Amino acid sequence: MAGKAVMHAVQYDSYGGGVAGLKHVEVPVPTPNKDEVLLKVEAASINPIDWKLQKGILRPFLPRKFPFIPASDVAGEIIGLGSEVKNFKVGDKVVAVLSGGGLAEFAVAKESLTVARPQEVSAAEGAGIPCAGLSAHQALTQSLGVKLDGSGRQKNILITAASGAVGLYAVQLAKLGNTHVTATCGARNIELVRSLGADEVLDYKTPDGAALKSPSGRKYDAVINCVTGVPWSTFEPNLGTTGKVIDLNPSPSVLLTFAWKKLTFSKKQLVPFSMSPKGENLDFLVKLVKEGKLKTVIDSKHSLSKAEDAWAKSISGRATGKIIVEP
Repeated sequence: MAGKAVMHAVQYDSYGGGVAGLKHVEVPVPTPNKDEVLLKVEAASINPIDWKLQKGILRPFLPRKFPFIPASDVAGEIIGLGSEVKNFKVGDKVVAVLSGGGLAEFAVAKESLTVARPQEVSAAEGAGIPCAGLSAHQALTQSLGVKLDGSGRQKNILITAASGAVGLYAVQLAKLGNTHVTATCGARNIELVRSLGADEVLDYKTPDGAALKSPSGRKYDAVINCVTGVPWSTFEPNLGTTGKVIDLNPSPSVLLTFAWKKLTFSKKQLVPFSMSPKGENLDFLVKLVKEGKLKTVIDSKHSLSKAEDAWAKSISGRATGKIIVEP
């Protein structure tokens, strides 16, 4: 089947172009390599990195070649197996991280980055997890040392842009640990963020919200910063003696501040963050969703034929939670 059949996909042919650069095409169904599975895509999610790659943020390294089918987070059903795949069979429902290719009817995924999706987790809920959920999980557990079993001393944590995809997962995961969570978001999302566990929620447009001041006067042990453009001078007075800012969107100025803090042996640190997808972490998060301990908040769903609407919504920066595309 894989060598002859064609599928509907959305791709772009060059850097730039935004929504207008997306093209609907009929292309061959991909063939899995020996360590890959072939998926019938049931849902994909759009992340900001998808349109930032199109803009050329990692030019000339990514995308590796054009034309390029974007989106890396998918859920679907396995319909084909590479010769060395051991842990899955045709018919299995899964969640996977791709290196692109998600905005299509079919996609291939590495077995090592594919995990089982229980029936309690919908395709849309599963597809929302990988990039955003793994970023939140690794920032908390690896960068900050938060133990999600609730052990260890309590940490005061600030999460900025808490109504975005990463922020919503970060609030929920942080509260599985021994943390006091202060969160910032727009006024319309305050109740949502509070309902997911945040102890304090600030409207970022108010003076205290812009200054990132804890309503209870706490100093933060750590900040998970999901926004751009906040200077170190805003974070610094709100940090505890050894406070860390984990920056999920590191800019050149962030990298300079990171280097300067290292050179001066500052106890307060600004740390650039980069997520590295791991199958075991993804499996852990999918199981949390199954158990009702983690929720994928879905902003909107779009058909593959209207993928441009999903792309535009993500670029707008006004999504609350995950933007899902369904073939």
